[in-house]
Amino acid sequence: MAGMNTVDRVREIISPYAAELGLQLWDITFKKEGTDWYLRVFIDKDGGVSVDDCVDLTHAITKPLDEADPISQSYMLEVSSPGIERELKRDEHFEKYIGSPVMLRAIRAIDGVRDFTGILKEYIDGQITIQLQDGNSLSVNKKDCSYVKLDDFDINDFDAEI
Repeated sequence: MAGMNTVDRVREIISPYAAELGLQLWDITFKKEGTDWYLRVFIDKDGGVSVDDCVDLTHAITKPLDEADPISQSYMLEVSSPGIERELKRDEHFEKYIGSPVMLRAIRAIDGVRDFTGILKEYIDGQITIQLQDGNSLSVNKKDCSYVKLDDFDINDFDAEI
């Protein structure tokens, strides 16, 4: 496994277990927060992810991860959904959400602006094209973005409780 980073190695180990449960691996992160390390596995499936899906995958991957031992330090394992404002990171994320509303933050300002919202129109070889609300198009390379997230939050989707 020379040349593979921790996240790639973890993806390789747990992918078959996720597939067996009918889940897609959305993203995997391995980060230090304070003094603790966190391995976070984000999963998705058609119709949405339940708490049971997260528990089932956690149970399925704990032993294989312990046996393969891809991470030398101790860490906390968290399995969850990427949420409604999920970050698009991998090529397949962008391809899946062509035509969807997105929020894009550029690393450096473009004409004085860093934050854009619009419809994801195209994704080719790392080049993201969104149609802005004023009708103009913006094309940015993925590596020049702090993030691109789905813009699916609509306050009208929630019942007001008074």
